[in-house]
Amino acid sequence: MKFYVIGTPIGNMEDITYRAVRILSEVDLVLCEDTRVTINLLNKYSIKKPTLSFHSQSKLSKTDKIIDLIKEGKTLALVSDAGTPTISDPGSVLVSKIKETFPEIEIIAIPGPSALVSALSISGLPASDFTFLGFLPHKKGRETLFKEIADSERTMVFYESPHRILKALESLKKFMPDRKVVIARELTKIFEQIISGTPVEIEKYFNDHPDKVRGEFVVLVAGK
Repeated sequence: MKFYVIGTPIGNMEDITYRAVRILSEVDLVLCEDTRVTINLLNKYSIKKPTLSFHSQSKLSKTDKIIDLIKEGKTLALVSDAGTPTISDPGSVLVSKIKETFPEIEIIAIPGPSALVSALSISGLPASDFTFLGFLPHKKGRETLFKEIADSERTMVFYESPHRILKALESLKKFMPDRKVVIARELTKIFEQIISGTPVEIEKYFNDHPDKVRGEFVVLVAGK
C-alpha cells in the first residue's frame, strides 16, 4: 500500500520533477484542492487520471471515501493547487488520518516546489534557523504573533494575501519599524518581484504602486 504526497509548481508549470510526472501517471487517482487547477497541470504533461477534490471545506464523508478507496487497493496521490501539500495546507489532516487507519501504508514524499523555501533562498536573510507561521489568523491572536515576531532572534516567515498585506505591514511598522523585511511576490510567475526594506519603506512602495498589491505574498522578517 502506497500513498504519495507530491509537490507541484507554485507558478511556472515547468517546475515539476520527472519523478512527479511519472508518479502522477501511475497512480489510480489524484486528490487535489481544485480539480480545475490540477487538470490544467495534468493536461500539460498529457496525464489522463481521474481527480477528486479535497480541501479545507471537505466534509468528513470525503475523508471516509478516500479511506474506502485505499481499502479497495487504489494507489492515490495528494497534490495542492501550488507547492508542497500539507505545508500550511489541509492535507496534513488527511495524511494523519491515513497513517492512523493504515499503520502499514507507505506514505511517500515526492519533493517539489515550496514558496517558503524559494523565498528564503533568495531573501538574503539567515535561513539556517527560521520559524514558519503559515497564514496568520485574521483576528484572534494576530497581534500576539506580531509581538512574537518582533521579539524573535531568528528569521520569521509567513504567507499573506493581497487583501491583508497592507494590514500586515501596518503591524510590522507598529512593532518593529526599523527591522529588515523582504516581500516575495508572485514567485516563479511572470511578474515575480522581491522587495526589501523596512516596513515603512515597503508600505510606501505599495501605497505608491497599488497595482502591485495583488498575487501571493511571502513575508520574511529578519531577527532582532
